[in-house]
Amino acid sequence: MPELSRRRRLLVLAICCMSLLIVSLDNTILNVALPSIQHELHASVSGMQWTIDAYTLVLAALLMLSGSTADRLGRRRIFLVGLVIFAVGSLLCSLAPGLEWLVVFRMVQAVGGSMLNPVAMSIITNTFTEPRERARAIGVWGGVVGISMAAGPVIGGLLVQTVGWRSIFWINVPIGALAFFLTLRYVQESRAPRPRRVDPVGQLLVIALLGSLTYAIIEAPDAGWTSPEILTFVLVALASLAGLIAYERRRREPLIDLRFFHSAPFSGATIVAVCAFAALAGFLFINTLYLQNIRGLSALGAGLYMLPMAGMTLVFAPLSGRLVGSRGPRLSLLLAGAAMGASGLLFAAFDAQSTNPLLFTGYVLFGIGFGLVNAPITNTAVSGMPRTQAGVAAAVASTSRQIGQSLGVAVIGAVLAGGAHAAATADAFLAAGRPAWWIIAGCGAAVLLLGALTTGRWAKATADRTATLFDEEEQAQQAAGVRS
Repeated sequence: MPELSRRRRLLVLAICCMSLLIVSLDNTILNVALPSIQHELHASVSGMQWTIDAYTLVLAALLMLSGSTADRLGRRRIFLVGLVIFAVGSLLCSLAPGLEWLVVFRMVQAVGGSMLNPVAMSIITNTFTEPRERARAIGVWGGVVGISMAAGPVIGGLLVQTVGWRSIFWINVPIGALAFFLTLRYVQESRAPRPRRVDPVGQLLVIALLGSLTYAIIEAPDAGWTSPEILTFVLVALASLAGLIAYERRRREPLIDLRFFHSAPFSGATIVAVCAFAALAGFLFINTLYLQNIRGLSALGAGLYMLPMAGMTLVFAPLSGRLVGSRGPRLSLLLAGAAMGASGLLFAAFDAQSTNPLLFTGYVLFGIGFGLVNAPITNTAVSGMPRTQAGVAAAVASTSRQIGQSLGVAVIGAVLAGGAHAAATADAFLAAGRPAWWIIAGCGAAVLLLGALTTGRWAKATADRTATLFDEEEQAQQAAGVRS
């Protein structure tokens, strides 16, 4: 692919960021609309969890497949298909006659969404080849998450309050259409020099693992943790995990190349992504229910209340990109873990909901932490890997984010449902939510610890060895191709 001018590269970045914007907006807007959906469609806590997790589960399960398909058939082509499916899925969601249909149409959205973010990140990493420039581009990419967090609750609250919850899905259509036509005009087609083969067995095992684990966590409060139904799904999850590891080790071109995890920074980034996005999903889920169901705020009022968190994410995400570009990922990860952990601790140990100053302090701390964490995750996942593996590495990082969001909603929702069914009073809700806040604080502590462990000299040496391993394998395959 020929080198693009700086202006053209920035335009490509803007187009890719538009895809991230509609996917991120969809999540933040939906959280604000949950109480309205719950009321109109008579949904339980588990029903609301499935509204979110049906999307994130399908997304997580298909990201790797979409990434490899884009490498083979063309990144721009798959990106365009993803925009169309996502927009159509959004329209269907707005027409859903009941909760079950909404869950199904959310899954349609997710099929399109799986073709957007990892493919867009692969386009970015192949467009911005200089490491510092790439880090800054990834910082801008992370800043879009902040924009969606800032705009999502307010736009969603305004739409829910004035038009109704169905209107929250309409906003994806014009943005998706604009991104589609700009992509046709300005984004060059690119493919991997040697795309990976399809891995149907690995794909099915991933779907079985994620689906059965999430089902067990969400439905356990109602069915009982020791019920035959839940135990069966737990066993399916464990068997799928064992089968996935055993099968992928033997496959020549696996869906998930386990050798990536020989790199300590890559492994750390993967786990950090799960922890950070589990904390985010849990944070949004519990706060939306608290502000609207317990404090009695409108959807718009709840969105405005969470602006301090969103605003800090908006400010600190691009700052984190610059920090990662100039000083590496360590400082961003340490500060992110400390801020997110402190926020969870404020709610868990000091009842931050009791007064607005404490509440907003908790929101500000979480926004700072989440704003700082996204750029080092992506940068660490793709840096140190050969450019031919950038799409796969980015897809693993994106998959980890979605797995984190699925687990965050599943676990936090299960804790709330198990602690107090309906939790109709403020005291009952706060008591049910305290263990959830300890979990969020623990996620922050994990980010802090992993940031310290996976960014030093030893960790960098493991990344260098892993990159060398892939380079040598690629050179050997090229040499074999020449001889043949």
